[in-house]
Amino acid sequence: MTIDSALIKSSFAAVEPRGSEITTYFYAHLFEHNPDVRKLFAEHRDEQQDRLRAALTTLVDKLDDTDTVVAVLQGLGRRHAGYGALPAHFPAVGASLPAALAHVAGDAWTPEAEASWTALYGVVTEVMGGALTEAATD
Repeated sequence: MTIDSALIKSSFAAVEPRGSEITTYFYAHLFEHNPDVRKLFAEHRDEQQDRLRAALTTLVDKLDDTDTVVAVLQGLGRRHAGYGALPAHFPAVGASLPAALAHVAGDAWTPEAEASWTALYGVVTEVMGGALTEAATD
């Protein structure tokens, strides 16, 4: 699988105006399918939803700037170590993110978009997970 930057950007542009719907659906999906991760999150998720939306926007906006993307993901990984996140949590997020994007995009969500987002999430997992693991061992 390869990351199609243009497809990531166009598919995100189609759903970005409905950002709060993405994050609301994301957390509902995540907690429904992975109730054990609920304890890692504050009761009120407004701020967390805003952070998720901002992180997604930054990731997509800077997608062609590898150094910036890596730095952002490493920072997120280090911060998530402090929240108690584990590499084992990444597959749950990796299932809930495309589910949320697909839900909001509706018929505009294509198999190609899903494949590209899945490839992108593989990079997120690798970089963020590496920083999380490193921070947890320090």
